[in-house]
Order: sequence, then structure tokens, then C-alpha cells
Amino acid sequence: MIPPSENGAFVAAMEDILDLYAEPFDAAFPVVCFDERPCQLIADVVQPLPLQPGQPFRYDYEYERRGTANLFGYLEPKGNRRWLGVTERRTKADFARCMQRLVDEFYPAATKIRLVLDNLSTHSKGALYETFAAAEAHRISSKLEFHFTPKHGSWLNAVEIEFAALSKQCLDRRIGSKEELHDEVQAWVAERNRQERGVNWTFSTAIARQKLAPLYPTDLANQS
Repeated sequence: MIPPSENGAFVAAMEDILDLYAEPFDAAFPVVCFDERPCQLIADVVQPLPLQPGQPFRYDYEYERRGTANLFGYLEPKGNRRWLGVTERRTKADFARCMQRLVDEFYPAATKIRLVLDNLSTHSKGALYETFAAAEAHRISSKLEFHFTPKHGSWLNAVEIEFAALSKQCLDRRIGSKEELHDEVQAWVAERNRQERGVNWTFSTAIARQKLAPLYPTDLANQS
């Protein structure tokens, strides 16, 4: 979506994210990008014909819709790590459990996890208190530092790059069940982590003030 022009709220959130990406890697304060995306489950009606010498993989045009699933994605751009989780929905409780997993399973030794995420209503620390007892919600919340992308600025979340790669390399075929989706994405994640694929983010605050000057109120971008 096209962001509004001369919008202080947009550029404040944008520069916060860009400054975060520019910081050096710190294992005690990891920067993790988080988001979710729906996946349509589609199954073959007729069994595809396998790949053979001189014969390409062939599948019938008929297919069967089997509902949808949700993918939660975590990406640590400078740590070269990512994880994906498959769920039926993306409720506040699902988000809260993702945050619990982030703190306890992925980064138990971190002092503070700096989390980049968008402005969905489910993305709040309040979701923790609606899902867990107060003491548990507080424990998880105290390990998290939220950094929200601006409205109409989800492209600033680096996990979107990971989802784009996932779509091209893994989800560009028919997947008919949550179980199959789980197996496919976990195999993809394992290979990406084995290769230590990260994100070389080069778009900085200084570049934003030049290339996105119309977003800054009264053209103050270059008066610094």
C-alpha cells in the first residue's frame, strides 16, 4: 500500500526499525523479525505422474481445496537463523504461544529480544496476559522489546524477504494437509539454516531521508 506523505508517525517508526537493523550483531540482544502468512491447502484429485528420464513431472488440472493453514515465521537476519510454525489460526493465544516459544526455546540465554513486527491487533503484550497467568505473562513480556513497523510499511520487516523465498522455493506446488505443509517447510528451514542464509539489509536511515523525502513532514529529511 502507498504510505501517506508528510507523515511523522510513519517516518518515526521507519527510522526506529532502520536504526535497529544498522546495529552490530549482539547475541545477548538479538533482533528477530516476526510475521505470519496464510497458506491455502490444495490436494491433487488425480495422482501426479513422477519425473522420469525424458519426461517432466506431470499433474492434472483438477484439484481439491482443503481449507487454509497459517504460518508463523521468525527470522534473525544477522544471526542467519529462522524458524517456521504451522497452526490452524492466528489468534491472540497463538501469538502468545509463539512469544513463549521465542523466549524459552529459541533464545533462552538472551537478555532482551528485540522483536520487529507489524501492527496486527493480535500483536500485543496484552495477548500474553489474556493467554497465560499474570506471572508467566510478565516473565515472557520482560524478555521482549517490541518494535512495530509503520502502517503501510510492512516491507520494513525483513521476514517478508524470507516469506518471498519460501513462496518461490517451497510453496509453489500443491500441498494438501497441515502435516505435509509442516514437513515441507521444516525441510526448507533446515536447509536454509544449514547454509546460514541471512539478510544483507542495506537500506538505511540516511538513504531513506534521501529517497523517501516526501514522507517527511515539510521536507525536513535533509535538515539534520
